[in-house]
Amino acid sequence: MLRLSLSSRIRPLQHWHLPSSGIYSQTRKVHERAPQPWKIQSLTPLAKLPKVYSDLSKDKLTAFVVLTSMAGYAIAPGATQITTLLYTATGTALCAASANSFNQWIEIPYDAQMSRTRNRPLARHALSPNHALAFGIGSGVAGVSILCTLVNPLTAALGIANIGLYAGVYTAMKRLTIANTWVGAVVGAIPPLMGWAAAAGSLDAGAWVLGGIMFAWQFPHFNSLAYTLRADYSKAGYRMMSVTHPRLNARVSLRYALLMFPLCAALPWLGITDWWFLVDSSAINGYLAFCAVKFWQRPEARHSRRLFFSSIAHLPILLILIMAHKLLNDRRKA
Repeated sequence: MLRLSLSSRIRPLQHWHLPSSGIYSQTRKVHERAPQPWKIQSLTPLAKLPKVYSDLSKDKLTAFVVLTSMAGYAIAPGATQITTLLYTATGTALCAASANSFNQWIEIPYDAQMSRTRNRPLARHALSPNHALAFGIGSGVAGVSILCTLVNPLTAALGIANIGLYAGVYTAMKRLTIANTWVGAVVGAIPPLMGWAAAAGSLDAGAWVLGGIMFAWQFPHFNSLAYTLRADYSKAGYRMMSVTHPRLNARVSLRYALLMFPLCAALPWLGITDWWFLVDSSAINGYLAFCAVKFWQRPEARHSRRLFFSSIAHLPILLILIMAHKLLNDRRKA
């Protein structure tokens, strides 16, 4: 469940209301008119289809997923072959594109209500739902097939789990319960496990620690974004912590920001990095925790934005540090 975009302006909150009990309440009817039949307003030219497919796949999010899987591959012990890495990246990209396509196919009416998502391909009628569904199925089958035949069955199974959890569980839960955030965090933790499984052929303790780091990171990242976009989420009827339980939203961000410290400490303890990694990681984890504390003390837009942007910088720096200290540790052992 990763999010990498932020609306530059949030509409005033006069159209929605949060009662003191924290129970979600929508005070404005969105569907006042009878629904109109869905139709393509104009056929998308063949030359523009790649861009439409890219938008349907959420290309930036897919690229981020691929990078985290490649990081998992690089951090895992054992021989690393460039060809296997490329097969893993390709298969992971196709699986992510499939999951994102299914997500948009399911959420057509809700995407059309949100300013952040109303320009997605299906919301703006650039493709028919059947076309998008076929693309999602095709990319999913291709991605899993590549992972199963050219990498290993474990990585393919994780790819299937990623598609199923994101499209089949997380997407549905968004309108039912705030527990969707935890399911989405599991989805985001799977790609580095895929990379690790591709390199090592198994998932040992180090893989689960790396997955735990990805799981924990997503709460300060997504919860801060969701707070800024809470009006949009409310309008579309999504049960997000930022909408129904804003104080809990900030507390959970802080809890998981603090969890980054013991998770990172586990890497040198397992022998994956040297002990100097504990010093470097504590510095960047400390700043993330500082931003999370500010957001917890005063949940407001300026603090949520600071936490969001710090989380964007935090993860790539942390992954680079893990890889660098793993290399130093390997050289010391050699």
